[in-house]
Amino acid sequence: MVKTLAGFGAFGLFWGAWGAVLPAVKAEAGVTDAQLGAALLMVGLGALCSMRFTGYLIDRFGGVVLPVTVLLFAVCGVLPALAGSAVALGGALFLLGATSGATDVAINATGSSAEAETGRPLMNLGHGLFSIAVVVASLSTAGLRAAGAGALPVLGGVAILIAVLTAALLAPGSTRIKPVVAEKAPRRLEPALLVFGGLCALAFVVENAWQSWSAVHLDTTLGAAPALASSAPAVFAAAAATGRISGNALLRQIQPARLLVIGGLVAALGSALAAVAGCAWLALVGIAVAGLGTSVCAPTIIGMAGAWAGPERRASAISTVTTIAYLGFLLGPAAVGAASSVWSLPTALGGVAILAVIVAVLGPAAGRAEQRQTR
Repeated sequence: MVKTLAGFGAFGLFWGAWGAVLPAVKAEAGVTDAQLGAALLMVGLGALCSMRFTGYLIDRFGGVVLPVTVLLFAVCGVLPALAGSAVALGGALFLLGATSGATDVAINATGSSAEAETGRPLMNLGHGLFSIAVVVASLSTAGLRAAGAGALPVLGGVAILIAVLTAALLAPGSTRIKPVVAEKAPRRLEPALLVFGGLCALAFVVENAWQSWSAVHLDTTLGAAPALASSAPAVFAAAAATGRISGNALLRQIQPARLLVIGGLVAALGSALAAVAGCAWLALVGIAVAGLGTSVCAPTIIGMAGAWAGPERRASAISTVTTIAYLGFLLGPAAVGAASSVWSLPTALGGVAILAVIVAVLGPAAGRAEQRQTR
């Protein structure tokens, strides 16, 4: 349990700092907005290249994969601060994405294993700690930037913190977690994994759409003051942390599929409210409600996939699901942008509410798939 929470916390520390320090990375690398956008695509490409293979490595070599991937992630997290050109930045971000994807799989696989061993829900708590770490690191980095800190001190400091967490909490005892697959290759893609992965992708579309577009919606659609508009992502993240911690407690009383239905419906309600709101404050309430609802969906689905797979192929199954789901995370903001160019941003965000309803409607199907395999 400690390893899982430490892993999610370390992951959140970096990505919270990254969002706040990105302007400094751009300035120090000397790249244009277009070059930065192209370089950022390399994060997703690197992650997609590593996630599936990481699941196989965990099944093959056991718990030692977690501290190794987290430490590599910490090292690669410093590389963007050293880039002096668009090409160098793209290469650094590819390595960052590859180690980030590997870390994502490793911490989720560890969390699913801990749930199976203890019989207690843990995934929503871990993801909740990730959200809290994002908010803390983002605010701390903003303070450091205001004091004049550049990209290297910030990202280097985060790397040191992650390395300390790895040495103190992740590395000790990791070799005692034995591999469960000695020589078998990863198994074929099964229909249940497509169900879990597709649902998780839809949940990530909803989540990242609001994380990426909430400030723009308040600013351009509703004419909110800059300070109020810029607070929207933080409100969403804080609501997500609250929802995940609460969802973890609810899983002691209700089945995961029911929590998935509840989360999808709450996310749909909040998304619809934020999309049609006539004032910024009401939209901000909707964004918070959407954060509460969508926050429990992805962790719950990943936990269901781990329970479905069982100990012999848990890591490879989770890596498959998270790889499929990551496509939704990457494509969500772009899809909202494309839809808004055809219709309008409120209409596009209203479409996000429909996707949340689909998650709720298909939640029982995921529950039946999980139960068939675990019986």
